[in-house]
Amino acid sequence: MTAVVLLSGGMDSCLTCAYALDAGFDVAALHVNYGQRTQERELASFHAICDHYGIAQRLVVDISHLAAIGGSSLTDSRIDVAPHSSLVTRHSSLPTSYVPFRNANILAIATSWAEVLKAEAIYIGAVEEDSSGYPDCRDSFFDAFERVIEEGTGPDTHIKIMRPVIHHSKQQIVEESMRLAAPLHLTWSCYRNSDAACGTCDSCALRLRGFQQAGVEDPIDYVERPRYI
Repeated sequence: MTAVVLLSGGMDSCLTCAYALDAGFDVAALHVNYGQRTQERELASFHAICDHYGIAQRLVVDISHLAAIGGSSLTDSRIDVAPHSSLVTRHSSLPTSYVPFRNANILAIATSWAEVLKAEAIYIGAVEEDSSGYPDCRDSFFDAFERVIEEGTGPDTHIKIMRPVIHHSKQQIVEESMRLAAPLHLTWSCYRNSDAACGTCDSCALRLRGFQQAGVEDPIDYVERPRYI
């Protein structure tokens, strides 16, 4: 069995890769550069995770047109990466870090590769319940995209979009990563920095809170390590 695993280099996708391997799939790892601020650091994490697991089949794709389109603080230097929002309730509006329709672009590439590889599944580390409120990280979005795949691929192609962490909290992601010995020390989550994580952007705050709730020390370096619990 073959699965295309979307591997950004973050902790969610790292655990997702561990789940795919644990389920017995041969993993083909896909990484997408889309002009994000920490692009080179995320790419380094992608290769480090692949090296850790001995994944030889890798594809790195550039879709920097998303940066040219703009509209996100992750791709447009004129938009500040905002400090973390409330971690108690769901966001009432989209954060500035939302990259418009990014996951649809990425899934389209993954589907093309999966069809050529005759893969049975695409694994994505999207998180719905403990995320920044992105609309393309919801179960309903992935259900809809599965129907797009069925309509737009050959008659013998049947690809499931597997989202094993979709309903995990960050605490559960840390705990499951410990259980499966996923290499979280190789991952990167910060939206701002590529050397030491800032500790105050949405992604850092969610990550740190997950480690703190799990009672585990986050192994990466931070500029600041606020307490979020």
